Amino acid sequence: MENKVLHYSVMSQEVMEYLSPAAMMNNSLMIDCTLGEGGHSELFLKNFSDLRLVGLDCDSEIIKRAEQRLVPYRDRVTILNTWFDEFFAEPERYGNVSQPSCILLDLGISMFHYEASGRGFSFNKDEPLDMRLSSEEGITAEFAVNTYGKDQLADVIYQYGEERYSRRISAAICKRRSSKAIQTSADLADIIKGAVPKDYRHGRIHPATRTFQALRIEVNDELGRIERSLDKAVEMLQPGGRIAVISFHSLEDRRVKQTFKKLSKGCICPPEVIRCECGGVPTLKLLHKKPLRPTDSETKNNPASRSAKLRCAEKVSKFNN
Repeated sequence: MENKVLHYSVMSQEVMEYLSPAAMMNNSLMIDCTLGEGGHSELFLKNFSDLRLVGLDCDSEIIKRAEQRLVPYRDRVTILNTWFDEFFAEPERYGNVSQPSCILLDLGISMFHYEASGRGFSFNKDEPLDMRLSSEEGITAEFAVNTYGKDQLADVIYQYGEERYSRRISAAICKRRSSKAIQTSADLADIIKGAVPKDYRHGRIHPATRTFQALRIEVNDELGRIERSLDKAVEMLQPGGRIAVISFHSLEDRRVKQTFKKLSKGCICPPEVIRCECGGVPTLKLLHKKPLRPTDSETKNNPASRSAKLRCAEKVSKFNN
């Protein structure tokens, strides 16, 4: 099977810099929560000969690509076909994976899904309108655009795509589907293009960008998975261990920022309480105040990295309930 790499790991040097101290701890174990084609994992396995790694991915197809890439390190690698939130919900199901020293979540969608999955992620292709990261479960984007009510669909497009023309786009979708089901990514992109104003149609980004993002988030419950995972991931991390999260849009980054801020503060007393009464202590130490961004060189060589934000933190105490 041809295994040409389609995805280049974003901010790999920055991730390496901030997770390296944790990767060098005794009996170090890394959890790559979004394995993809294995780029970040390969980098760490290559540089840390004693590191063991557990790679998670919900997509059985992309796992095959990662397995080939990581063959030289197979005695130190365990790959699990699962969503990361399901893993953190019941880690005991997966064997000896307790207290990892470093955890990485790269929340970006692999170029494999856009270029080679055939599931309709790209508005530049004419493919079945699926958009599931795991093709074996959940609803499809086709189901959403053909069955959601007009208001529900508009809300999804507005909330998850931050699309200002969500109502117009939803109305156009509902009008088209009343005569013919919308089944391909090209069909949907064409409907969106016709629904928005002319100047927006020829703007900086493709007019379907935000709607496609919204549908992908909805179909895969991407934001819910982040919210269900971060606290549990930090709880699982051993003291002194580190966690790094790469996000690609404000909805993701906001959730990471809020969780890291909460866990680095410790105290959960309401603002009107002058002195802390909860006894909470910080669980995390933030390793930088603002998110790190890709270098100019990286964005030039890999335009897909432009929107990336990296946040890193270190666990400093036992998890505080």
